[in-house]
Amino acid sequence: MELESLGAFLKTRRDRITPERIGLRTYGATRRVSGLRREELAQLAGVSAGYYTRLEQDQAGTASAQVIEAIARVLRLDAAETAHLHNLAGLPAAPRLTRAEPERAHPRVLALLDALGDTMPAVVLGRRGDVLAWNRTGHALFAEHLVFAAPTEPELRPSIPRMFFLDPLTRDLHRNWSELARIHVAYLRLTAGRYPTDGHLAELIGELSMRSAEFAALWAEGEVADCTVGAMHLHHPTVGTVDVDYQVWLQPDSPDHRLEVYTPRDAGAADALRLLGRATAERASDPVASSPRDTTPPGPVSRR
Repeated sequence: MELESLGAFLKTRRDRITPERIGLRTYGATRRVSGLRREELAQLAGVSAGYYTRLEQDQAGTASAQVIEAIARVLRLDAAETAHLHNLAGLPAAPRLTRAEPERAHPRVLALLDALGDTMPAVVLGRRGDVLAWNRTGHALFAEHLVFAAPTEPELRPSIPRMFFLDPLTRDLHRNWSELARIHVAYLRLTAGRYPTDGHLAELIGELSMRSAEFAALWAEGEVADCTVGAMHLHHPTVGTVDVDYQVWLQPDSPDHRLEVYTPRDAGAADALRLLGRATAERASDPVASSPRDTTPPGPVSRR
């Protein structure tokens, strides 16, 4: 699957900006497009209509930072969308996909994860949403039906995007699945702009587009967003209703890796996490009790 081009992104954003939103008077004229016309956007951004048309057709080569900033202002892009636009503008006409070596969490990140212990759920994610590491409570909170040691094997690592769209147990876990699914897709698009030659990422997006109609529909909407804080409303099979906040700690040594930490939103959630922590510790100390849960479902949640 080819990742998104500058022209495709520009068109989706131009279609969403109405003349009224930016104070452009149309004098009651009948319009055949719901958004801005190319020539209108070009004029407001201070570039020629012909040049902007070539940009949208991916025929103008790379654009200057000043031009991209001017277009972003006209299109009312937020910080994440503007960063994505700059990433796309810097791409060569036909970037070649590459396949990097398996990701590894930095030792300092693993040391921080270890320091958190098992009282606070935490997960280390790679750039494509693969789980690089987790503590036992993080594993139990989100994927107790998977093997705890799976992140140590690159070919068995759970993939959060695959789990969200292809694993029914993960879908049942999240009471606000629709909201979180939209965020996952928007963040994947931002990541695709940052790493346009990542062949594994292109394969992931292509696979999800083919296997999940919901992913394909969300991807077609063209949303872009960063993902640093938010809420998860869970219906956990062991401890019942749990509402947690997630916050992301970015890693200077590996900026495309994320340590996600989950904290309770209320007293009931705090009690549930304590109960989950105790149950997790008991299972960890009893191999016989833990073995029935450590069964990996087929295919969709792991990297191939």
